[in-house]
Amino acid sequence: MRIKQYLLVLAFTLVFVGAFSQTPAQRASLLLKEKLQSIISQHTKVGYDKIWTAFALTDMRSDGTVWEIYSNTANYACQTKGEYVSAAEGVNYNREHAVPQSWFQSAEPMYDDLFHIYPADGNINSWRSNSPYGEVASASKTSADGFSCYGTATTECGAPCKVFEPNDEYKGDLARTYFYMVTCYGDKVGDWSGEVFGRSVAPDTYVEYAGYPGMAEWALKMFLRWSHDDPVSQKERDRNDAIYKLQGNRNPFIDCPGLERYLWYDYLDKQ
Repeated sequence: MRIKQYLLVLAFTLVFVGAFSQTPAQRASLLLKEKLQSIISQHTKVGYDKIWTAFALTDMRSDGTVWEIYSNTANYACQTKGEYVSAAEGVNYNREHAVPQSWFQSAEPMYDDLFHIYPADGNINSWRSNSPYGEVASASKTSADGFSCYGTATTECGAPCKVFEPNDEYKGDLARTYFYMVTCYGDKVGDWSGEVFGRSVAPDTYVEYAGYPGMAEWALKMFLRWSHDDPVSQKERDRNDAIYKLQGNRNPFIDCPGLERYLWYDYLDKQ
């Protein structure tokens, strides 16, 4: 039912564009983004303390271990409480905000939105800190077997700072997480900080990224590449279904693979 709803929104937007050919493409994209926001932004608050038990539904492997995304050596049992930081990889895991909570001042409803909160190794999470995701040219920190790393960004990535690079198998997952966040909270990102949300025009104010496109061009282009190169997996579909049971909303970029191409066509690598 939800997929049909998304497609109806897309069809409406395309008809609108056809009827008003003088309207810039970005206006049509913003209209689509706002229509999607009206569908996905009304959701049930889970509560941050309940995230640990929610992971048993959203991020549990078939063998009963939690699906942690920063390390490939950890083998964690699902827990009801966790440590914040560990001195070594593989000791414990955290509730990791893919969009660092400091970027939105730990405000609700972003603070406990399960769509961007993942189990993540405590030690690796501590050195990722609030760095943006990106592609690393020269690593200063690397997890076991080079699964994830932190360091200087590549020229292609274009990030204006050091970045954290997740493993390839989770890059599409995290890209679609960011597409969800800037769509669900498109009216709020102008108050967020962090390099993903652009250049500051006033202290901690990023008004030029509110609405459309929602984030800085370097990040958007990179996430579009990641989403293309790492398509939607069954793990994401199952997680989407589980979060829907808890929050009552869905990530449309998982339900409709490629939907992001309609929202940010001008930012795609078309070569």
